[in-house]
This record gives sequence, C-alpha cells and structure tokens, in this order.
Amino acid sequence: MNKAREFDQSVVSELKALLGERVSTSAAVREHHGKDESYFPYALPDAVVFPETTEEVRDVVDICRRHRVPMIPFGVGTSLEGHILAVNGGVTIDLSRMNAVLAVHEADLDAVVQAGVTRKQLNEYIKHTGLFFPIDPGADATLGGMTATRASGTNAVRYGTMRENVLSLKVVLPDGRIIQTSRRAKKSAAGYDLTRLFVGSEGTLGIITEVTLRLYPVQDSMSAAVCAFPTIDGATTTVIQTLQMGVPVARSELLCATTMAALNRHNKLSYRESPTLFLEFHGTQASVVEQAEQVQEIARDNGGLDFQWATRPEERSKIWEARHNAYFACLQLKPGSRAVSTDVCVPISRLAECITETAKEIERASMPIPLFGHVGDGNFHLVILVDPGSRAEMDEAKALNARLVKRALAMEGTCTGEHGIGMGKQGSLQAELGEDVIGLMRDIKKVFDPHNLMNPGKVVTLS
Repeated sequence: MNKAREFDQSVVSELKALLGERVSTSAAVREHHGKDESYFPYALPDAVVFPETTEEVRDVVDICRRHRVPMIPFGVGTSLEGHILAVNGGVTIDLSRMNAVLAVHEADLDAVVQAGVTRKQLNEYIKHTGLFFPIDPGADATLGGMTATRASGTNAVRYGTMRENVLSLKVVLPDGRIIQTSRRAKKSAAGYDLTRLFVGSEGTLGIITEVTLRLYPVQDSMSAAVCAFPTIDGATTTVIQTLQMGVPVARSELLCATTMAALNRHNKLSYRESPTLFLEFHGTQASVVEQAEQVQEIARDNGGLDFQWATRPEERSKIWEARHNAYFACLQLKPGSRAVSTDVCVPISRLAECITETAKEIERASMPIPLFGHVGDGNFHLVILVDPGSRAEMDEAKALNARLVKRALAMEGTCTGEHGIGMGKQGSLQAELGEDVIGLMRDIKKVFDPHNLMNPGKVVTLS
C-alpha cells in the first residue's frame, strides 16, 4: 500500500551515525512497525529508529526534514485506524525506549513521564504512593500514544479522557524546535491552549516525547458488579437513568449477548449470554454501598436479572480482564477475520435509541457483529468481523459503518469517541465538521508541517 517513491539510503547512513545499532532496516522490524490492529493492509517504513532522549528525537527529525523523508511516531502499535502505517514510506520513530518515569509529585497529584511509558508501568511505579492513573483503554498502550490519539476507556465516565488528564507536553516540532506546551499548574489562561492542540493530533503536528499527567487517590472502597438483562434496551436505559440521577459510577460497560458468548469461550467463564452491564463503584465503603443499591434498584425496574458482586481486588480484576479481552475474544468468533471497529459516541439521552436501531441492523448482517462499549459516556463499538479477502464483506461492513455514523451525527454525536481519525475516518470527519473546519485543520497542519512529513495521510490529507 506504500506509494512508489525512492528512498534515499544516505538517510540511513546519517541515522546510523547518530544512533548506531538503534537503527534497523530489517524486514521483520519494518513489518512489525508497518501494521496495527486495524483492517488496513500493511504499510512498511523504510527504516525504524529507537531514540532514547528528546534530543535524539530532535536530531532524527532534523535528518528526515533535510531529506524530505516522512516520519511516523510509534508506541506499541495498538491503534485501530491505521495511525502508524507508513503509507508514504519513511522512518518510523519508535519511542518504546523512552520509558522513564521522570518525576512523581505526590502532593500535587501529577507525574511526568517519557512518551514510551505504558499506563500499567506508571501505575506499578506509583502504587506505593496511594495514587493511580485512571485512563484505561484496555491495551497496555504507551502514554505518548494515548495522548496522541486522545484515548479514553472504561474509567472515562468518572475520570474523563486523556484530554482532561494531560497537563503539559514536551513536543519536537517538524522544524526541530523542542517546546513545552504549558507549566504544571492545574489550570492556566496563558495564551493559546497548545496542550489540547497536540492531544489527539495523531503525530501529524509533532512528536510527543514527554507527558505531564494528573493522578488520583486510590479510593477507600471499590466494588464491581455484573448484571444481565433480557434486552439491550433495558441495559442501556439502566445506564442512562443511573447517570441522570447523578450516581457517580466509575465504570459502566455494556456487552451484547454475542460478546458475552465470546467472552465465555475465550476466558472460560460462565456468564449468562444475554445483554450485560459490567459496573464499578469507587468511594468510601458507605458511599459505594449506597451507589450500588441505587443502581441495583434501577436495574431491577428495567428487567435486570441478577447482580454478581466482586469486592476483592482479584475478583474485580477477573471481571475487567474479561472486558479488556472482548476485542480479541470476538475475533475468535470468525477465525482468520479482521475487524472493522467502530466507536461512535452520542449524547446519553439518545444512546438507547442509537443502540436499539443499530442492533436491528446487526440482526440483518451476514457476518457476526458483537456490540460493546463505554456506554456511561455514550460511546459504543461494533466489531464487524470480515474476511479480509472478501470484497463483498468489506463493502457490507463499510456501508453498515456509514449508516451508523450517519445515525450518530443525526443525534448530534460524533464518528469517533476514542479511536481517532487516522486513515479510516477522514470521510466521516468531513461529514461531521464540514469543509470550513477541515480547511482550518489543513491550514494548521501546513503551518506546523509545511512539507507534510509528520505522519502524512492521517487525520486530514494535503493536496
């Protein structure tokens, strides 16, 4: 899928003079960095580099800029929209060796990390402090990658997304400048909000090398619950009413009957195979009990069949491990398939309507389509399982996704709640925001990256 182009081998020579053995052109390394979890064909870079400092990233950028070579930032490759595919060839900048926790300010509830630190690594590093970082997209992604794609996950209903939890960034710009977007203060009115500009920029405006993050105290009490429903509408309505009553639920996940069957098979579990909510409550022991009782009553009114409680850490971990395995469990429903994954998000008042209409379409589809998601913030996923060699199945999947996006936009929602735009959603972005907004995004891209070298082909395309 790479566009035909001549790669200047002198670039590799200069990179090796800079980084030595931390430059690779081997087929295996290039292939590993030319694929992600999306359905797009592989697109390999011409070389992969492994810097260890911000200054080394700057020096790599300088070399690539002089030779007009594309640059693609890489974390661990878990993205779902082709973000890290080298569609124009070039150099992949793998930040996995930049994996140091640089500072933890316990009194200020924040931490400074290099971009290659993963969320699990950070939480393991700070667990003795009584603090934690809550953003949990499932995969053990790097915090730089999570920032670049504006990730969220199961805890977003209570703790927000990366947008709300990044305080400051260190970024290498396409012209080689190193900038710090803001200070460590929890709020600021100092000029343009450059931090928010780079959060979600998907590597198209610069390369994030350090991230300053909010941390949160670990709550005194945590309790998880699993509740099955006879209908998907009953489960969704329970979530909506829970939020409208102001119950501060920490996690609220919906899984359809197909997904539950896949989890049972993949994780050797015995859950009821019907629409199900996975819930979690954080707070004092008394407040957790109160929250749980409120939600249990709401669920009962909507046909909830039973509540299975988990209060011990190992029990809660088992529930959320199953949820995080949902994507890979669902792939096993159709061995050899690839997933066309969706992530629309709508206002919660329209959530039940959106899911119910979508579920009717799923029933008419020719392939398995599990539905699950972070319904506490109006976000849900379809995993459309297609034979990658079947044009008919791919066309059916894309048509279904187009109708889903149209439905979400008609309900004042968005085409992507968390996966980002990458290569796969550029048409949907156009439909959502219109040409004036897309044009402004192109103008911003041209100001930062006039030669279109930073992750070209993602978010917006330049003519």
